[in-house]
Amino acid sequence: MRESLMNAQAVAVLEPPVTEGERSEAGGAGGSEEARRPDPEVPARAKRRQFTTAYKARIVREAEACAEFGHIAALLRREGLYSSTLSRWRRAMRQGALASLDKKRGRKKDPDTELRERVRQLERENTRLKGQLQQAETVIEVQKKLSEMLGISLETDSDDSD
Repeated sequence: MRESLMNAQAVAVLEPPVTEGERSEAGGAGGSEEARRPDPEVPARAKRRQFTTAYKARIVREAEACAEFGHIAALLRREGLYSSTLSRWRRAMRQGALASLDKKRGRKKDPDTELRERVRQLERENTRLKGQLQQAETVIEVQKKLSEMLGISLETDSDDSD
């Protein structure tokens, strides 16, 4: 009897322990190597929920309409909310602060930004047009010198306007 107990202990030491998931597999005691490894994928970080003012007001109205014991708890479970959230929204409704929650938070847009961009655009266009004017004046100057060298008289449009 002592020998059978020692053999059972030796077998238990040599065999890896069987987990719950391996027992339920169709193959019996053996499982694949991949089935034993945990998933190395890191779950994405949960995004914080943001509630609209209309949603908050609707939930507060529904909570106020609950008359019987347990209805508010059922409402909170259905919506996935905590009682502290409902309390905070109720307090905000009483203080009239819930209506102001739709305002955007953070830095306000500079009203002069559009004007500054328009000024930059006009300055670039002005610089471009000045360059084109300078080039046209240079071409006209060269044409005048060339006509003088060749002895060609240039007619002006001012004579045709009579």
